[in-house]
Order: sequence, then structure tokens, then C-alpha cells
Amino acid sequence: MSVFASLVEQLADLLQPLFGLSAAAAAIVLFTAFVRLLVHPLSRAAARGQRARAELQPKIAELRRRYGRNPERLQRAVLELHTQEKVSPLSGILPSLLQLPAFFLLYHLFSSDTIGGRPNGLLGHELFTAPLGGRWADALGDGGPFGGPGLVYVGLFAVVAAVAFFSYRLTRRTMAANSALSGGSGASGAGGAADQVPGMGAVTKVMPFMSFFTLITVAVLPLAAALYMVTSTTWSVVERAVLYR
Repeated sequence: MSVFASLVEQLADLLQPLFGLSAAAAAIVLFTAFVRLLVHPLSRAAARGQRARAELQPKIAELRRRYGRNPERLQRAVLELHTQEKVSPLSGILPSLLQLPAFFLLYHLFSSDTIGGRPNGLLGHELFTAPLGGRWADALGDGGPFGGPGLVYVGLFAVVAAVAFFSYRLTRRTMAANSALSGGSGASGAGGAADQVPGMGAVTKVMPFMSFFTLITVAVLPLAAALYMVTSTTWSVVERAVLYR
């Protein structure tokens, strides 16, 4: 982890003339963008998988008509169809899973008082007036919600809420399109085919609201990790809007 800390420090030093005390925060944003670029090919593959799954909806609708009274047989038939067409119903999750190591590394880095037996100098960096190692609770105790650090979180919450609302509409539109292909209607129709893949029904119901969960993570995580989440979530929504248009 000391190597990663050194890389962040060096990148922050390079950005310091442009961003001043917020150089480390800018370094985290660039690091997040770099991680997202690395997994972008998988995101493109996931988009192709999504389109392939959408093309399967008429066939899945036919299976539902044929085996609608036998849920176990229907589940097997749907899974067999995905296998036959070489389409994974869970392919869209892989890009998110591959980002977890980077996120946890960043979280640990800004939650540790020492790195390699020496004081963690990164904890002294700030985003405007909010320490990157602090949390929203710390900001509330340092001037309240509209003090200097509190206003930084107000700005992040506003960005996350706007991105989450856009993501909600984008997800609902995608689900409605899939529902039309499968002959369903509304949110329940969008999840009709997914319900036949074990576990996917619950995921489909929660999916439109998942971006709003980022508001909770921003509130409880160290600011550096929260900044990673905000940047990554924003990237995801823009990427989806482009890839799934």
C-alpha cells in the first residue's frame, strides 16, 4: 500500500500548481478515471450482452407461455437458452466487481493513520476545506452542515442526487424497452423474464434505485473514498447513456 500512497502523493505534487490544497482530491478523480478506462472494454462487452439479452426477450416470452405453470422447468429453460446463445445474465456485474480492489485500496489508504510505519501524510490533504480522511459526521462537528467542510458535502450530495435521478430515468427507460420486447408492460413486465433467472427478479426491482444508495456511502465513507464513488458513479451513468443509446 505504501507504493500506492507514493503514487498518489507524486500525482498530487504534479497537480498542485493547478489545484493547490485540493491536488490530492484531483489525483483521486484522475485515478478513478484511469480505473474506469481500464474496465471500459468490459463495460462495452456488458453493453453488447445487454443488447443480446434484449434480443432474447421474445424467445423468453415464448418459454413463459409454454412453461408458465411450471416455474422450475421455466427457470431451467431460460438458463439453457442463455447458455445456448452464449449470453450471461450477469455479465453487466463484472465491471463493478473488478473495481472493488481499487476502491478498497483507496478506502484503506485514507483510513490508516500510518503507512509503512510512518505517519500518513495523505490525511493532511483536503478537498477545499474538508479533509480527505474525514467523514460527514466530522464535517457536521466542524461548523455544521453549512460550515466550510459541510458545504463540500452539500455539493457532493447535490451531484450524487442529480446523477442518481438521471440514472433512475435511464434504467427505467432500458427496462421499459426490454419489457416491450418481451410483451410485458411497466416495471413488472420489465422484470418478468428476469424473474425466471434465479435471483435476478429481486435485482431487477431494486436496480432503478441503486444509484441513490451512493448518497449513503458518501455520508459514511472517508471523503477520499466518497470522491471515488461519486466520480465512478458519474462515469457509469455517462457511459451507460452512450453505450445503451
